[in-house]
Amino acid sequence: MGQSSKKTLSSKKGSNSGKGMFGFMKKGGKDSPGIENGEVVATARKGWSQPTPYGMVLVPSGSYMMGQTDEELSRAGVNFNKRVTVSAFFMDDTEITNHEYRQFTNSLLKDSVSVLGEDKIMSAYYPDTTVWMSDFTYHSGDPMLEFYFSSPAYDTYPVVGVSWDAAKYFCLWRSKMLNDYRKKQNMYNLPRFELPSESEWEWAARGGRASLKYPWGSPYVANAKGCLMANFKPHRGNYDADGYSYTAPAASFFPNEFGLYNMAGNVAEWCEDAYSDNAVAVTWDLNTVNKDPDEPRKVTRGGSWKDIAYYLETGTRAYELQNKKRAYIGFRCSMRYLGRAVSK
Repeated sequence: MGQSSKKTLSSKKGSNSGKGMFGFMKKGGKDSPGIENGEVVATARKGWSQPTPYGMVLVPSGSYMMGQTDEELSRAGVNFNKRVTVSAFFMDDTEITNHEYRQFTNSLLKDSVSVLGEDKIMSAYYPDTTVWMSDFTYHSGDPMLEFYFSSPAYDTYPVVGVSWDAAKYFCLWRSKMLNDYRKKQNMYNLPRFELPSESEWEWAARGGRASLKYPWGSPYVANAKGCLMANFKPHRGNYDADGYSYTAPAASFFPNEFGLYNMAGNVAEWCEDAYSDNAVAVTWDLNTVNKDPDEPRKVTRGGSWKDIAYYLETGTRAYELQNKKRAYIGFRCSMRYLGRAVSK
């Protein structure tokens, strides 16, 4: 029996007709059939792209030695070094500011009172401004208590007085708002906004330099001109040496190599992870994260305006209880990048 000269779709698949290895690829797309003539001809659907969310920067994937970058014997037991790999993700270039967080609380008070109740919104999700008094003894925090979240003077300063639980709910609200809009525009959903994992946060803070002690690339807290590189407590009783007695605007000081501001100092930042002394032993080495709903201690990173330089180091770990609100803890969001990010 003679062979038919008619080619099937699959026979075109490996042809060298100038269409690449898979010559039928151009036939695919959002409106093309996935099965045709008894063959699977499905290719990538059209219309997908992942934009950079407003206020975020792309942090490329990478591998690095997670953990302490300097010899600190007293903390070495909870900060062993471990090589990990982190996939690409987006991260807010600054901490979430007062005015950004205000959009969240205003939205809840407008649309969610019937579901959550005003008391729940104000007690759980509204910033606790009394932390400016309760966190410090014999301290005149009245002006900060009254004006820090309410006055336009502090709109671009990082929000504080929010718990880990509130930061998580902000991420949920932000995700729903974005994807509801995209659904109305007939666009695909994007990944959720989340708190960065501890490994993501540390990789982002290092700015792609695997063994940095501080995000700005130097082992010193001041530059050659003697200018301090972050907002922290450099000397006993001297909070003003860096130019700010309390917090600084979220985009203050120089960004690191990834374009991220204040990855050291200003406010410590909530991470997704539950805190564990032996995190190195219990976590995997790819996209490392420790999610333990039964552990109330949650990781904070980066140090704050009230901390000494040790807490500004990229490898230093700390924690706070997830329901606690502090005058020195804020947060920023991340979003997973789908696929392999193209190098610049």
